[in-house]
Amino acid sequence: MKSIIIVDVEPNFWSDFENLPKEIKKKFKKQFKFLKENPQHPSLKIHKIQGTDYWELYVDKFYRCVFTKEGSLYRLYCIGTHDVLNKLEGL
Repeated sequence: MKSIIIVDVEPNFWSDFENLPKEIKKKFKKQFKFLKENPQHPSLKIHKIQGTDYWELYVDKFYRCVFTKEGSLYRLYCIGTHDVLNKLEGL
């Protein structure tokens, strides 16, 4: 039986998302669908961020989405260029 994936989005995530270029928003929507259907999808390249409790997934070569996961709950915190990892200190 397929496990149910729950995705929760922190309020600050939406301000990051709104500032993304249109084509990156479109790419994220595709990756978001993969996340909900199959978090092991190879294009997500999900991995833990060393030295933190956070994880990241690839939106594309330059853009990342940072989240935490607790079982089947994925909580999205921020999205942006690889520099978005600098936001982790403020989370």
